[in-house]
Amino acid sequence: MYITITPQKLGTDYPQSSADFVGYLEKENEGLAKEDMEHFFNQYGDRISAGEVVREIDGNTAKLKKKEPKFYSITVSPSKYELRKLQDSSKGLKRYTRELMKDYVASFNREINGRPVSVDDIKYFAKIEHQRSFKGTAREIRENQPYATKILQFKTEIRNIQKGTMEGNIKKRQKEIAKLEKEAPHQQNGKRIVQGMKKAGNQSHIHIIVSRKDASNTFSLSPGSKHRASQVEMHGKVVKRGFDRDRFFERAEQTFDRAFGYKRNYAETYRAKKNFVQHPKLYFAALMNLPANERAMAFKIIGKSGAPMLPSIPTSQAQMALRIFKRLRRGAEIAVKSSSIGI
Repeated sequence: MYITITPQKLGTDYPQSSADFVGYLEKENEGLAKEDMEHFFNQYGDRISAGEVVREIDGNTAKLKKKEPKFYSITVSPSKYELRKLQDSSKGLKRYTRELMKDYVASFNREINGRPVSVDDIKYFAKIEHQRSFKGTAREIRENQPYATKILQFKTEIRNIQKGTMEGNIKKRQKEIAKLEKEAPHQQNGKRIVQGMKKAGNQSHIHIIVSRKDASNTFSLSPGSKHRASQVEMHGKVVKRGFDRDRFFERAEQTFDRAFGYKRNYAETYRAKKNFVQHPKLYFAALMNLPANERAMAFKIIGKSGAPMLPSIPTSQAQMALRIFKRLRRGAEIAVKSSSIGI
């Protein structure tokens, strides 16, 4: 499970309307028949129009300044192993979203009128998507780039030869292109993976847009709070504040496992990802203590993420940390920073 929470931002400023973001989430519906479209939904309603989402989110921004986010985007991307537990991705993920948003509000250390925040206190809309494309920042694209650069060079030379501005053998260059296409390390369905290519397999995931203000347009509920759980005196009153991101991400996994009978491997857990960055020795010790079948699955999961196998790990903690961080720090920190709001 990979979850991110981000404030929607355009450069250094926050957009004053959700229209562009909502329009972006409608992209998969283009060209589909009405019965095949995915609609927005919330805790109690289905088939909510994009126009209604924009009106509700944009109309719920009382007293927010231009430099403050008006809404947050939550993206929930189940792994291929998790998706296999869903007989119907749309229905299952919709049901999960409604339970997930209960976990979301339970992670606030806030009270509204003397009671904890409930799911009825937030204004959110969600949408299921079933496609993903390879972005330019993807590992597959980056590692295929040297081949893409050479291919482009040969294609440019072929065009110049055809125009008569350069001499050379076109067939020879075409053979080199074909060779490079096959040698590129990352392929999908027999073709070199390129930016914008649709990813194969089940790519279902969830996009959630949630208002910064509560449903009454009175209280600010920010998952970007840097306080996990604290109290502060404001206008003579003691006010609770904070959002426990660790709690949210761990409960999100537990809710999925309970809802779909999923047996989560240690290597898949948010806690493991955090230990990987903060306590690498503890992380690998936990892997070694797993039962044989679970350890084998953990190695399979780790292998697909590019992590080194245990026999190649040096024994001292300093060497271990250095080697791990050199190879994987960027990817691991991105995973853990799914709990960071970025503000």
